[in-house]
Amino acid sequence: MSYPLIFERSRKGRRGLKLVKEVPEAEALLPKEYLREAPPRLPEVDELTLVRHYTGLSRRQVGVDTTFYPLGSCTMKYNPKLHEEAARLFADLHPYQDPKTAQGALALMWELGEYLKALTGMDAITLEPAAGAHGELTGILVIRAYHEDRGEGRTRRVVLVPDSAHGSNPATASMAGYQVKEVPSGPDGEVDLEALKRELGPHVAALMLTNPNTLGLFERRILEISRLCKEAGVQLYYDGANLNAIMGWARPGDMGFDVVHLNLHKTFTVPHGGGGPGSGPVGVKAHLAPYLPVPLVAKGEEGFYLDFDRPKSIGRVRSFYGNFLALVRAWAYIRTLGLPGLKKAAALAVLNARYLKELLKEKGYRIPYDGPCMHEFVAQPPQGFRALDLAKGLLELGFHPPTVYFPLIVKEALMVEPTETESKETLEAFAEAMGELLRKPKEWLENAPYTTPVRRLDELRANKRPKLTYFDEG
Repeated sequence: MSYPLIFERSRKGRRGLKLVKEVPEAEALLPKEYLREAPPRLPEVDELTLVRHYTGLSRRQVGVDTTFYPLGSCTMKYNPKLHEEAARLFADLHPYQDPKTAQGALALMWELGEYLKALTGMDAITLEPAAGAHGELTGILVIRAYHEDRGEGRTRRVVLVPDSAHGSNPATASMAGYQVKEVPSGPDGEVDLEALKRELGPHVAALMLTNPNTLGLFERRILEISRLCKEAGVQLYYDGANLNAIMGWARPGDMGFDVVHLNLHKTFTVPHGGGGPGSGPVGVKAHLAPYLPVPLVAKGEEGFYLDFDRPKSIGRVRSFYGNFLALVRAWAYIRTLGLPGLKKAAALAVLNARYLKELLKEKGYRIPYDGPCMHEFVAQPPQGFRALDLAKGLLELGFHPPTVYFPLIVKEALMVEPTETESKETLEAFAEAMGELLRKPKEWLENAPYTTPVRRLDELRANKRPKLTYFDEG
């Protein structure tokens, strides 16, 4: 049964609130050229209708609070409710108020930056980027500014990415104006060193890597990769999507990375999904620090302040100072666990992934790159089964499916990341469901799901012909 839109519940003249004070007419506040010719077409509903609509909508959704969510490379771990309480403490803060009146918020941002620098081995950091891909773009723009400042901007026009890279890596490099060249993986699933050597040279600006990579494997030759990049004057970029596997145990800076972006909405338990709210801080080594976005939170003799005096900065990459309440949640997570707790979380993430991988192997799934996995792994169904059908079948059995068809180097890929917050019983129940799917008739799989709020969607049409507005044009 279709679920009505809030606009379809609208009835002219109904309202859910009444303003306590009279609000000045817009004409008294804004010039005429900034005023609408007609009021916005907002839904008119009473409070009860509004509450029932969104409560009902939330009960139709699948999320971390309702079910196991093993979406590979997305780290859908539980988001502690304590962090929501911490974020609410800052609900009345306004980005335009004088920094002298927001010293607690600035102190929190400064402390969080110090924690993240310590965890990654970086020398300077910005908290401004609003998501992981936004952090990627910020990091690559910093690298571009560095090369331009050295007079190499016109010669270093290539960014290298592995064939197993997240799709945002080549997209980011392309957006920054670079040519993208792919480096193949070797038979062990790690970067092919000989292929990398052939690509490195004075024309290359950066190499973008995820470690562990998207196959869930740690790049064991990372120090050799770093040495080769340094010798060629190439900046080494760390995609922090998979930091959850090594948090507290290993630091990208110690591996030789020059730039790191973090996903606070993955590794540090900030709620995410559905497009936000994200947070993608970028840390850099000292030689890249002058190019970070403005402003940076700094500590002076009279307290904390926003530092705009950075002549080599790439400028702002976002309004204000980042998704602040996401920063609060990440700060609360780090302060709650401390370094021992963060290390334990990473260790449990790896343990859960390795245990689940073995369970799926017992059920008949193949692991094409079967080295010691870290926080995630990539499985393949037996021949004759489609990853998409299995994913739809999992929805019918009450589980969110893993990432499918990624990385692209694995056919019918099922990318599974259980995270550290799931119990042994949950992992075993998921493995049982995966085994049950292989015993289902082909016709059942091809038509699943059956009892979800919506049946199987036409994903191709949804991507090629999206309808993103309720009202017809005009």
